[in-house]
Formats: sequence, structure tokens, C-alpha cells
Amino acid sequence: MELGVYTFADIGTDPATGRAMLPSKRLANLMEEIELADQVGLDVFGLGEHHRADYALSTPAVVLAAAASRTRSIHLTSAVTVLSSDDPVRVFQEFTTLDLLSGGRAEIMVGRGSFIESFPLFGYDLNDYDELFSEKLELLLKLRAAGLAQAPVSWQGRHRAGLDNVMVYPQPERELPVWIAVGGTPQSVARAGALGLPLAIAIIGGQPRRFAGLAELYREAGRRAGQDPARLKLSINSHGFVGESAREAADALFPAYAEVMGRIGRERGWPPLSRAQFDAGTGPEGHLLLGTPEQVAEKIVAQHGFFRHDRFMLQSSLGPVPHREALRSIELFGTRVAPLVRRALGTPAASAP
Repeated sequence: MELGVYTFADIGTDPATGRAMLPSKRLANLMEEIELADQVGLDVFGLGEHHRADYALSTPAVVLAAAASRTRSIHLTSAVTVLSSDDPVRVFQEFTTLDLLSGGRAEIMVGRGSFIESFPLFGYDLNDYDELFSEKLELLLKLRAAGLAQAPVSWQGRHRAGLDNVMVYPQPERELPVWIAVGGTPQSVARAGALGLPLAIAIIGGQPRRFAGLAELYREAGRRAGQDPARLKLSINSHGFVGESAREAADALFPAYAEVMGRIGRERGWPPLSRAQFDAGTGPEGHLLLGTPEQVAEKIVAQHGFFRHDRFMLQSSLGPVPHREALRSIELFGTRVAPLVRRALGTPAASAP
């Protein structure tokens, strides 16, 4: 199993000081997080695209390119690229460039995103929400195939000017991995399987075991479409935190987690998160992978029993988590959780591409 971390580079308000971190400081801290993840042998680091005041990341490819020059082995991915409101040609060019810069370590994780700010920002109608993603995914995959063959591409759609026998540069030197990220919509899961694309399922609430049916749907859709099972990779992406003790981990994450969930909840009509609800999510059947290295490793291995996933990604830099504690969580995840999981599942340590 591959193990990694991801973040949206939150700059939420610190409950202790009432101040938000400057974007420049958050991005500097982010570089340290990515460097550390590489140093402790994690497999992948992901950055999510957002267009809001509470996140410092609107252009993952730019930040990942900066990280490429400061890392050696770790794979660098968006998590996610909001493809519906982006231009697939530019996405392909950006991540091909990142792949060339990093020596073959770039990946794209595409999705519709959990927020809608990018649609009016780039002039798209939310009534076209589903069609935009389908059409742009089709173009991105066509660009990938044409680039690998060093061939021109032709394409016609409704929401973007067509392409007529044009070359797109730079040319890739390998097939760029394109993942589809979903929050639990069965139709999206089935589409990923039918297309033979790796799938990332984000679990941010509820009992993870309830998502096991989606993993089976994904593999069955791939089988029915005649896809090679070896191409049907599955990632589980979850919130969590690693500490020397379960109490230390919970105390480090809860204030920031409650601030994030409370802020989003006020927009979406959710009630405030209580400490009791948070603690319930850390239990054996809960969605939070939080606790000591041994507890977090045990939970990842237990979930592998019903997901049979190929990758696990932890989001622990949530909200105003203090930088020092976020770094410590990454360090423990790489140096103590990862070896336990790899030993239990018989998978090798991370290596350079």
C-alpha cells in the first residue's frame, strides 16, 4: 500500500489568537511539510484547489512545481484539480511540465470539488455542473493519449472551443496518472471503473465500512467494461492526526477541526461539532484516523480488510493546526505508522520513480 498526506493549506482563524495566518507564511510552512513527508519516506503528497479566503491554494500545480525542486522521491499530486471549471489543455500542460521537472513524479486527481466558487469565477453555469466535468474529462484523457503517442488531437464539445488536428506541448515522456476523486456518488464511482481510471474516495464522516460497497461497484464497473484489474487502483482519503498518545493527538486536532467544520457548517446548515461527536469519530468504527502510531496503523490495516485499497492518504493539516504539531504528525506517520502498515500488508517502502 502507498501512504501519503494531503492538505488544502488552510489559513483559518486560530481559536487562541483570533488571527488568520498570512498566505505567504502558510505556503512557506507547506513547503516544510512536503519536504518532511519526502524525508520520512511517504509515497505521495497531495494539494487541493480552492478559491476561498480560508485556503492558500488556488493553483496546486504551481506549488507542486516548487516542491519538486525540494524533494527527491515523493509523488506530487493535486487533490483535487477542479476540472469542471478549468481548461483541460492547461491542466495537461501544467502537470506534464511538473512531471518533466520532477523526474516522473506528477499525478492529477480530478474532481468536481466540494465548493462552487470556481464556477462563477471562471464564467461557468452551475446548471452545467455534471456536463462540464464529463466533457472536460473526456478531453483531458484524449490529450493524454495523444501526447503519449506524440500525435495531434482533434476534439469537439459544447463548453470549450474545439481542437482540430493540433499538437499540445510539452510532450509527456510517460502516461500521466489521472485519478478521479469522489465523495460517494455511485455514478461517479462507476464511471471511474468503466474508464479504467484509479479512484480516490474521500471519507469525511460516517462509518468507513459503509463505503465498502462503492469499492466493489468500482471494480465491478471496470470488470464489465473489460478494464485491466491492475489499472483499477483505489485510494481512501481521510481526516486524522498522529500523536505520541491518543489524547495528545485529539487535543491537537480538535480545536482546528471544530473551527473548520463550524465555519463550513454555518454555510451549509450543519450544527456545531461537539467534542463528544469528535471523540466518537475516533473510535474503531469512526471516520477519523487519530491516535498513536499503533492505533492509526491498526485502523488503516483494518480498513484494508474491506476496501482492499492500494493507497491511503491522511489529511491532518486541517484549519489552524499549529505548524509544529502538523509536522510532528507527518513525521510519526512516515517513521512509525508507515512501517507498521507495510509490514502488516507486506508492501515495500517508498522508492524513487
